[in-house]
Amino acid sequence: MHETDVLVIGAGAAGLFCAIEAGKRGSKVVVLEHAERVGKKIAISGGGRCNFTNLRTSPDNFISGNQHFCKSALARYTPQDFVSLVEKHGIPYHEKKLGQLFCDGSSQRIIEMLLTEASKAGVQILCASTVSKVGKVDENGYFEVETNNGRFVSQSLVVATGGLSIPPLGATDFGYRLARQFGLSIEEPRAALVPFTLSPDALRELAPLSGISIDAIVSCQGKEFRENILITHRGLSGPAILQISSYWRPGLTVNINLLPDHNALKLVTEQENREIELTSLLSQYLPRRFARAWCALHFPSQPLKRFTPAQLAFIAEKLNRWEIIPSGTEGYKKAEVTAGGISTAELSSQTMEVKNVSGLYFIGEVVDVTGELGGYNFQWAWASGYAAGQSV
Repeated sequence: MHETDVLVIGAGAAGLFCAIEAGKRGSKVVVLEHAERVGKKIAISGGGRCNFTNLRTSPDNFISGNQHFCKSALARYTPQDFVSLVEKHGIPYHEKKLGQLFCDGSSQRIIEMLLTEASKAGVQILCASTVSKVGKVDENGYFEVETNNGRFVSQSLVVATGGLSIPPLGATDFGYRLARQFGLSIEEPRAALVPFTLSPDALRELAPLSGISIDAIVSCQGKEFRENILITHRGLSGPAILQISSYWRPGLTVNINLLPDHNALKLVTEQENREIELTSLLSQYLPRRFARAWCALHFPSQPLKRFTPAQLAFIAEKLNRWEIIPSGTEGYKKAEVTAGGISTAELSSQTMEVKNVSGLYFIGEVVDVTGELGGYNFQWAWASGYAAGQSV
């Protein structure tokens, strides 16, 4: 039997950060990781360069059943706090756009930084550790955790097992199962920051556009994002699509403004050269291949003068408000995060401790707090890990 003060299940961003903070405060900390190495999602994030935070982080960048829940943790550990840690370790970084900070080099630098901090804090990390059973001795007693590496007993148990996203990296529903064991409620998990799939008919029509990327405004349920969309052989992807996917629900329409800087009606009705073909006009504002295929899909291209006013109005409406009803998403295999999770009503926003189970904490992606694309989910991992680390 192994005795410890704090036992953390999961050696991802949130779990490691919590362990570091707890260790710095003098606690004996053990981290159990079921994979053969730590930080697999950190390693692949940001195209391998780790979008480790966002300077513009605010509670408005997160989806949750309780929009106020994340405020305390985010205020207590800010992007600037994490940047200071990155700078302390001499890791070169840059702002890509919109406050997104990336490593100049490999994501491995962030993993090495966390492992160095964990070592300094006396944290013990055990990889390839599979948890088979979790129990509590009594209401105010110790947690007992059975693993393939023996039995662990701890005063505090922190669950940082992530969501269902990217099963090939080892994602499981362990955190949700454990929450249910202790009688906690869960907001239905769903794939988020994920590409859309389209119906076979729509795919056939859009096939000629596959591979084209376009700057657009994408909106759904009153939320909108302006970034690139990418047409794929399965449907739609790109940053704007990933962003809006977190707000989309099956059956809802997604609106795409293909000309975000222009009033399409003015373009087609006030164009002085009425001899110009629709395709040629649109090619001035959109990729030529897209303009050709899009016209073939909606309106045979001809000189503007041959369209009736009603037809031009219809064309303009399609350009500024192209309506798509996705058939679904590409699921957890391609989802960057999992939305939903442990209900925030079950947790203290100050400490991340379960209100009705003393010593039990849930942090990171397993909780019903989901960031938008661009480093926000990492900042939630650091902030929630810090909050729990100050309490365990």
